[in-house]
Amino acid sequence: LEISNLSDKDILVLRLDLTDRSTHEAATNSVLKHFGKIDVLINNGGRSQRSLFVDTNLDVYSAIIELNYLGTISLTKHVLNHMIQRKKGKIVTVSSVMGIMGAPLASGYCASKHALQGFFNSLRTELTDYPDISIINICPGPVQSKIIQNVFTENLAKSIENSGDQSHKMPTDRCVRLTLVSTANDLKEAWISDHPYLAVCYLWQYAPTWAWWLMNRMGKRRIQNFKSGV
Repeated sequence: LEISNLSDKDILVLRLDLTDRSTHEAATNSVLKHFGKIDVLINNGGRSQRSLFVDTNLDVYSAIIELNYLGTISLTKHVLNHMIQRKKGKIVTVSSVMGIMGAPLASGYCASKHALQGFFNSLRTELTDYPDISIINICPGPVQSKIIQNVFTENLAKSIENSGDQSHKMPTDRCVRLTLVSTANDLKEAWISDHPYLAVCYLWQYAPTWAWWLMNRMGKRRIQNFKSGV
């Protein structure tokens, strides 16, 4: 309100739990009642993971999929019904570079992001009769945020002790700006990252054998640092 020409009626904030799927239809209807339409849905809810698969309880994987994947597609389903009636809209999903590659200590998180990539790439093919409905996947690399403080660990009751230094990651405002540019230009997929992470994405896409070799070397060091508390 302080930096724009918006008024109070232009803003509506609703509390939402992605894991409580029974509330998503009502939340969607509340937005429609207030604004009359939904032009853009940005799916940006989720939690990451820092744990080795051999040490991690399966209920952690269930919680990751419930939040990152099922919660996202549940909300999408209700909003998409409205967009199909209008025959226009944009559905933007913040996936991750982990949706196009694999990484140690994040097997469940990577799986949930791979699931989102597969789902929305498939959904796009089901909407060919609606050319004005855009499906946009955003794949950020490391970004400054509180995602590390809120990661899943080897059990649901445990939180991470050391979130580490965030200064080397992309500033949040730059990631947001590039996401908006991607959305405005209807890019089907955008990789938003600094090097060397972006270079690894290209390796994974075009030279996977080299990518596997590199990840094995990087992964070994990453796991050693994790075990030593770095």
